[in-house]
Formats: sequence, structure tokens, C-alpha cells
Amino acid sequence: MSLTIEQELLKAVSKRRNFAIISHPDAGKTTLTEKLLLYGGAIHQAGAVKAKGEQRRVTSDWMELEKQRGISITSTVLQFDYLDYYINLLDTPGHQDFSEDTYRTLAAADNAVMLIDAAKGLEPQTRKLFEVCKLRSLPIFTFVNKMDRPGRSAFELLDEIEKELGLQTYPVNYPIGSGDFFKGVFDRREQAYHLFERIAHGSLEVPEIIIPKGDDRIHNYIDEQLYAETLEELEMLEEVAPAFDLEAIHQGKMTPVFFGSAMTNFGVSLFLQSFLDYALSPTPRKSTLGELEPTHPDFTGFVFKLQANMDPKHRDRVAFVRVCTGKFEKDMTVNHARSGKSVRLSHPQKLFAQGRESIEEAYPGDVIGLNNPGVFAIGDTIYLGKKLEYEGIPSFSPELFSYLKNPNPSKFKQFQKGVQQLQEEGAVQIMYSIDEFIREPILAAVGQLQFEVVQYRMLSEYNVETTLEPISFNVARWVVDGWEALEKVGRLFNVMTVKDARNRPVLLFRNEWNVNQLQGDHPELKLSSIAF
Repeated sequence: MSLTIEQELLKAVSKRRNFAIISHPDAGKTTLTEKLLLYGGAIHQAGAVKAKGEQRRVTSDWMELEKQRGISITSTVLQFDYLDYYINLLDTPGHQDFSEDTYRTLAAADNAVMLIDAAKGLEPQTRKLFEVCKLRSLPIFTFVNKMDRPGRSAFELLDEIEKELGLQTYPVNYPIGSGDFFKGVFDRREQAYHLFERIAHGSLEVPEIIIPKGDDRIHNYIDEQLYAETLEELEMLEEVAPAFDLEAIHQGKMTPVFFGSAMTNFGVSLFLQSFLDYALSPTPRKSTLGELEPTHPDFTGFVFKLQANMDPKHRDRVAFVRVCTGKFEKDMTVNHARSGKSVRLSHPQKLFAQGRESIEEAYPGDVIGLNNPGVFAIGDTIYLGKKLEYEGIPSFSPELFSYLKNPNPSKFKQFQKGVQQLQEEGAVQIMYSIDEFIREPILAAVGQLQFEVVQYRMLSEYNVETTLEPISFNVARWVVDGWEALEKVGRLFNVMTVKDARNRPVLLFRNEWNVNQLQGDHPELKLSSIAF
């Protein structure tokens, strides 16, 4: 008996899990990503971030600059099957200069995994990204990493999360020792000790010894003092920890906490198994037609990322689309909400970092790659049936500004093409002077590394050498009511007026004091640090 479309969607949605990882640089995000892929069977040997000799390079970093520096600069999508589930892992940049790319990726995620360094605890970038998750009420799963190195106590880390983020914590497992004495974790779900063996660089799945609570064999593996300390701490935990509350987890009010070491694979498979049980399946999303359930029969989706030249041989441009409702089918013709045009979605791809695989269909929660011949922009909605648009993805206030100059006039066309494509994919915000005699684009970024990536990609992908001329402004504000409101105010001092890629007026200030001064002089002028 064939399934109805609603039954087919319900079955597909129940087996899908989608998440992004948020962390401070160097907390081990890329390493954890690799190990999740290893345990998910998507790769057979995990690579180290800083490759030595014959060690593999990491799968999730594809840009050459990422491999050179050992950091994630771009967002990629990694899809794999595990225990009869279909998982979409939205890998985000690991460097704070690329937080805006992370914001966009979180718009497509149903769950977030917060990765914390056991020695450092909560760090600035983690806090910043947590606020974005909080705005979207995303369930947050915490993985305390690097337990095999000297670090803070488990209770201290749990206390910090509760006090600083206002999240209740529920330790799903608890560490047995730490640093050189880290022996594994106690799984509170199964009431069993999971003990691990260290293997070279954690490149393969680790053998695991599971001993139920109360089994005397535990004394063969853990010395008496460590065993006694672990028992005492577990008893304290039972007394002070709140009860497990799945509804509070789904509302982003309680975080399940897991302890382990991504580098040596301690606790990774336990985390993955629990995550599948506790995480939200694809969720309803707000649109101009109201909140749409993923089982809504008509196909809809939105573009949350664009990327040019992932495959340098083919000079491709890929739109990353989150499927929100209905069933996607290869070669279907859909409506493009912004332009009102019809678009045929041919050559859809399953994405795996730089790797591709053609697909015939996809369901809510999945992320697909579509060839982008200049049609799509970030935030675009595509749909079948009644016209609708999903909430836009905001632009955030940049802090560094530089003219991007092309010293070689013979490369004008390549320069223009490169700037246009990097602007479309949101690698950096691009603005322009309102003085028609100044033609150079203004790069507007959160951090210096964004400028370096633009120059690197202009050279490697478009064969154009560029120079930067810094502009001495540090704050940007969009004029909420547009050009007309700006004209009414008249001449402004200590301010530079520019326009963004969508021709909206933006004011550049040297500092926050100048912003407040202008607001005091012209309270009728509404300014915003975010533009939708």
C-alpha cells in the first residue's frame, strides 16, 4: 500500500536531525565534526586539523586557506546516516571574524551543539553565538571537550553555564577523572561506566569497555581513590541536579551536558546516540502565511548561504537551500518569491564539504545544493502553491571598513565579477560611496581575516591582485526609514554616508560616542545596527 504525501513526510521528518556547532576558536569544533562523521560512518579515518606527514586533512575544511591555517573559514554542510537517522550537520566557521556566516547557518538549524573547552569554560564567541541561539529558542546540547587535558572541575563548569547563560544543566554523562587520569565517563542513562583506550590521534573508532554500575570488574580498571571520588561526585549530582525535562530542552531552557575528548574519541558515540533521542526533528517555521509545519504538502525552502568556486575546476556557484516543507524532487519547477519568476531546480546535490552527489529527492530538515546562475540571494524563499516568504536573514553591523582597489585596469572585468560573486554569497558586506566619482567598493567586515579571505579568493579564483585602503570608521548604522528620512535631516558632521548592496543608506561613525551625539541632535532619525 503506497503512503499518502502526508504519511511520507511524517515518516521522513521523524528520522531527520539537523544541527549546527557553536564554539569559541580552538575549542575543537572541527575535530568534533570529524569524529561525528567517523562514528556516523561517513568517513573511515578522521584527519587532524593541523596535519602532519601522512595524517589526513580534515574533511569539513575545503578552502586551501583553511587547510593552511587549521581553522574553518566557511560554512559547509555534511550529511550522513546513523542508526537509521538522516543527519544534516551544518558546519560553521570556527573564527570569530566570520560570526555573520554562523548567524546565517543558525537560521537553517533546528538544534545547536555548544562546544566548550574544559580548561577555559565559556569564552566570548560562545556567549555571543549562544545569544543568537536564544533568540531562536534553539535546543542547545553542550559537549565539554578536552577532558583528557588539565581542566576545571565538572561541577565548576556546570555552575558557570547555569549562572552565565541562565540555562539549567542536565549532565547526561559524568567524567571519571580528568587530564592524564581521565578514564572515561559514567552514563547516567544506562547507569554504566564507559571506559576508553587511547589510540593514535583518535583517528579510528575507539574500543569501548562498558561495565554496569555495581559490577566489581570496575576495580580492574580504576584505582580505588578515583573510584571513590567518582561515586561521591555522582551522589552529589543526584542530590543537586534538576530532573531531566525534555520539554525544557526543546524550549532552549535546559541543556543536556556531555563530557569527553573529541581528539581521542572519548564520549563521542555516547553523545551522538543521546543527541538523536533528545534533539528536535525538523520544526515549523514562520512565514507570511503564518507558521508552517514541515508536513505541509507543498514544497518550500529558503536560501541561507551562497558559495562560489567550491570546485575550482568548474567555477561553480552553489545555493544552500534548507527544505522547510513538502517534498523536493529533482527538476521540479518552483516559484522564486523575490523576483516572481519560475525556476527549474535541475542538478540538485547532496553536499559533503567539497564533495557532491546527485540527489533525486529531499525532505524537510535536509539541506540541498542548487546551481546558482545568479538567480538566488541569501534569504530568498522558493515555493510551490500559495505565495509565501520566510523571515529574512539579518545583516549585522560591521566594524572594519576598507576600499578594495584594483591596481591593474586590464583586470577590470575579473575584478567586477569577483566582487559581485563574493557580495552575493555574503563573504563580506560590500558598500559604496554616494560620491559617484569614487567607484571602488568598500569592504565592511567584523574582523580583519574577512579582508584577507576576500583578497586571497580574488587572487586564487579570479586571478586579480588587490590592495586595501582602510577607512577610519568603526561603527555602521542603517537608516531605518531610508533616503527620504536622511534628506530631511540635512548635512551631517563626523559621519560618512554610504549605500549597501541593496541601495539602503548606511551611516559610518568613528565610535559609539559619535552615534549618540547624532541621535541627541536628531532624535527623529531612526538608526539600527541590524538590517533585514
